[in-house]
Amino acid sequence: MAEADVDAVSAVRVRGWQAAYRGLMPQAYLDAMSVAEDARKRREWFARRRPEAWELVAERAGEVIGWLAAGPARDADLTREAVPTGDAELPSEERESTADRRPAAELMALYVEPALLGTGIGRALLDTGTARARARGYGALYLWVVHGNARARRFYERAGFAPDGAQEAYDVGGWRVPELRYRRTLP
Repeated sequence: MAEADVDAVSAVRVRGWQAAYRGLMPQAYLDAMSVAEDARKRREWFARRRPEAWELVAERAGEVIGWLAAGPARDADLTREAVPTGDAELPSEERESTADRRPAAELMALYVEPALLGTGIGRALLDTGTARARARGYGALYLWVVHGNARARRFYERAGFAPDGAQEAYDVGGWRVPELRYRRTLP
C-alpha cells in the first residue's frame, strides 16, 4: 500500500464494515461512517505507522478492491509465541524443549469490496500477508473477528485459523460487540 491508496482503501473499508456488520452493530453508526473521515484518520496513521507493520492492497484494472493490514502482536499474551522448531524425528518432549519463542503477528484488518466477496481476493491477500509474516520470522498469526460474523469466521477457519479461547467486547455506538480471537501457527 502506498499513501496514494489511502482514499481507495478507506472506501473499501467503510463499504466492508457497512456490509459485514449489518445487524451486528447499530445501523445508524454504520450509515454515518464517512469515507472522507476514515481517509483523514488513515493518513494520520499512515504517517506514524511502525516500520515493522505492513499493508497490502489488491487491485483490479488499477482500482483498489481489497486491503490487508498486519504487524507485530499487540496482545500482551501473544507478544512471544512458542513454536516448535526442533527436529521432527525427536520425541515430542524433546522437540518442545528445543522450541524457540518466535513472536506472533496480528492481522489487524482484511477487507474486500463487498460485491467481490467469494472471488478469491480475500484469500489471495491473506495468503500474501501470511507469507510476509512467515518471511519476517513470526511463529503465529492471529486476528479478532466479530462473534456474529459467520461468513468471516468460516473464511478464517478454512484458512487454518481456530478460536484460541480469548474473547473481548468493545463499544460501537452504544452496543457491546463481542469478538473472538482466532490464531494460526506458522510453520
